[in-house]
Amino acid sequence: MAGVTLETTVAGSEAARRAFAQLARVVSNTTPIMAAIGTGLVENVHQRFENEVDPDGQPWAPLNPAYASIKRGPGILRESGMRGGLMGSITRRASHDSVEIGTNKIYASVHQFGAVIRPVNAPKLRFMLSTGLASADEVEIPARPFLGFSREDQLTVLETLADALDRAVGLGR
Repeated sequence: MAGVTLETTVAGSEAARRAFAQLARVVSNTTPIMAAIGTGLVENVHQRFENEVDPDGQPWAPLNPAYASIKRGPGILRESGMRGGLMGSITRRASHDSVEIGTNKIYASVHQFGAVIRPVNAPKLRFMLSTGLASADEVEIPARPFLGFSREDQLTVLETLADALDRAVGLGR
């Protein structure tokens, strides 16, 4: 995943560490459980896109009004289908003891962290707005974080581990 990847360690959550250690003692292959955790975390990221909030629930910066007035459809962040946008590219990669959440979109870090765009092969940037053709020396794109490890993500991990442990010991939830 070359775009942006979330990596976090569940070091502060004693409950999650205990549950995973107990599960690892009962289940020989934890990769499917990590994949299930990853699926839940990807769903949480998709919900953040839909709600246009960061992992802490804070609203994303609004679009520039001149751009918003000519924007059609969901745009680069939420476009779906094979040539989908950033939201559709969020995926997970699971192993025995970890899961990564991320995207391979090259523009992902611009949206996660923000950026200043400057011209490379021309003296000015040129683009269309509702007022017509515009130019600028640079354009600031505000951060619109979508990856992180929220309280909801912590609950997703704990619930997935608890369900897997219950199934492993025959309690089935």
